[in-house]
Amino acid sequence: MKYAHVYALFLVFVFHTACGQNKTNAVRLKYTTGVRSILEDSKGNIWFGSYNEGVCLLHNGELQYFTTENGLSDNQVRSIYEDKNGIIWFECGRGLSIYDGKKIVTYQERNYDSINEWKLTDNDLWFKGDESSGYNKLEGNPGVYQYDGKKLSYRTLPVKTKSGQENHYSISTPFVKSKNGAVWFGTYGALIGYNGSDFNVINDASLGLNDETGHLHIRSLMEDSKGNLWIGNNGIGVLKYDGKETINFTAQQKLKKEDTKGNSLERVFSVGEDGSGNIWFGTVEFGVWRYDGNSMKNFTKEDGLESKHIWTIYKSKQGELWVAGKDPSGVYRFNGNSFERKY
Repeated sequence: MKYAHVYALFLVFVFHTACGQNKTNAVRLKYTTGVRSILEDSKGNIWFGSYNEGVCLLHNGELQYFTTENGLSDNQVRSIYEDKNGIIWFECGRGLSIYDGKKIVTYQERNYDSINEWKLTDNDLWFKGDESSGYNKLEGNPGVYQYDGKKLSYRTLPVKTKSGQENHYSISTPFVKSKNGAVWFGTYGALIGYNGSDFNVINDASLGLNDETGHLHIRSLMEDSKGNLWIGNNGIGVLKYDGKETINFTAQQKLKKEDTKGNSLERVFSVGEDGSGNIWFGTVEFGVWRYDGNSMKNFTKEDGLESKHIWTIYKSKQGELWVAGKDPSGVYRFNGNSFERKY
């Protein structure tokens, strides 16, 4: 009887373990174009924004998909935020949408009466212009939309475009709220900061970049726990800004193609930091790189990471490091040694 009881418990354990694994494996995103953005909201829901197939809500183990047919302004979801009232905001390829806990609707209200009245409040959310690139007639110039908890207002950036370069200062990254209170915007051609009174514009001219060195093409932006800004570019790799000086981190680590003759750190589309302070870089073609403060390590398909284009790096509320991308699409979790498909 004693051994029969132990055997029965063993069977129960195996059954529940198997069921748990099957349930986990069943939660798979159906996106084919890739996962571009992730948000774990205050209610424990997880949102996955796609490159061109809408947004997905994971709630209580169930997946629910939303597209333009369900209220999204566009099926490309570049960034996802939650405001102080628990409203979820979707920054789409064109326009904005919100989720109030029941449904998604396109957010239509805009204010263009104070385009130069820059200010900072504690709960600001910032969004790119309404167009997929460039700016429309109502916006008039490169800028950002500021939501202060009450209304959405357009603010013009302190830059000027040349004919044929209307996309040069389009917002290309999620905004970063610095620990010192400043807000930073990554545009394709410049990094722009505002501290409540002054602007700081870091561009090709200030960095001494030209056709020979390569130009800024910013695709990701992150401030680490030490206050450093990491700027991922599609072409010249990673720049690191400590508030005073900007260095080319990729060149410093000898990870340009001409240096490595193999996997490089030049086309960087995402940057993140894990709970141990390691900095992670998601690339096109060469997986992700981890910087531990002393050395670099590359993780690719051989380490369980199937996606070849890493759109986003995200730290969950449990402290897990997730990376997501396309070719093929998927969300992967780092287990301390390698990556495992999570969604």
